[in-house]
Amino acid sequence: MLTASSIKLWYRVHKWTSLICTLFMLLLCLTGLPLIFADEIDHALGYSVAAPPMAESGQRANLDAIVAAAKMRKSGHAVQFIVKDPDEPDLWFVRMAETVAAEHPSAFYAFDARTGDYLHEYPLNQGIMNVVLRLHVDLFAGLSGMLFLGFMGLLLIASLVSGVVLYAPLMRKLAFGTVRRHQSTRVKWLDLHNLLGIVTLVWFFIVGATGVVNTLATPIFGQWQSGELAEMIAPYRNMPPVQEVNTVQQALDAALRAAPGMSLSFIAFPGNSFAGPRHFVAFMQGNSPLTSKLLKPVLLDAETGTVVETRELPWYVTALLVSKPLHFGDYGGLPLKIIWALLDVLCIAVLGSGLYLWLKKRNVPFEARPDAANVTLPINSAKQADSL
Repeated sequence: MLTASSIKLWYRVHKWTSLICTLFMLLLCLTGLPLIFADEIDHALGYSVAAPPMAESGQRANLDAIVAAAKMRKSGHAVQFIVKDPDEPDLWFVRMAETVAAEHPSAFYAFDARTGDYLHEYPLNQGIMNVVLRLHVDLFAGLSGMLFLGFMGLLLIASLVSGVVLYAPLMRKLAFGTVRRHQSTRVKWLDLHNLLGIVTLVWFFIVGATGVVNTLATPIFGQWQSGELAEMIAPYRNMPPVQEVNTVQQALDAALRAAPGMSLSFIAFPGNSFAGPRHFVAFMQGNSPLTSKLLKPVLLDAETGTVVETRELPWYVTALLVSKPLHFGDYGGLPLKIIWALLDVLCIAVLGSGLYLWLKKRNVPFEARPDAANVTLPINSAKQADSL
């Protein structure tokens, strides 16, 4: 049983962790709501296209021809990645940049995977959804912003844990779901805050924890690049880099043979931070809703297009790959997205009600509150509830 001093401590943990992170969590919930439907919004705004209807023939365009077409559209720029659309198997995307190792892309082209026809250029760094995404990911502050939001996520987790600890002793004699509608406005909001907080607890904890993991994407991939990837390309460290790449299709065919039952998620070009100076790295994915989020890297010689080595990704990269779609509800199509959106709205209500309760809180010392005097005494009166 909790003592009066431990309840006081947990109350302070809940109070201050909540206060510090609430405004940022409200921002993340508000920006996260449209991001759940980012694909649908992009399509409605004309930022994405579907492959034109065509009788299925099994035909696939040569990737070397697609690379050549992309380079013609962006003369002097390099191809960094070829990416398969996760929801449209007949689309290939080609990411271009000033150099293959550049941090920021210069173009993102969509090609028909069956015919090789150019379809569309995705607008980079434009539109309201770009603003929403940047606010949600890093507050327009790069890695520093990501790590700051990760720290806010840790405070949220501490707030949720402390809220659970406080819930049982302080609500013991109230039936679950009770909202004392005939009491003061603040008491009603307190009951709603507690009810919605418990109902959304597991979801909010999962989304908060996966959000924290997602903020560590840069250091996580940096660790993989300096560790496992460096080991894979170490024997070729002293060999000159490949100057001209014309074996992309050969490399893809070899990767498909090396990873049976899998398909390509994306392929990184030589000189990119996800590959080596003489190698492609093809990241292969499974074909089920879960395994499609998990990747297997295949190292390929860029001169011959043959497989050099294949490895499983370490656990910390796998944790990141699983956390991102779970964070946005991107596992079960539109129905799961709708559920995620409804839970997001409930969490906005929890955060908003918590902020309201703090702003309206009476200036009463904790020691003077009835619930602090005896930890076995539940909050069962309006006076006691209003003192929190």
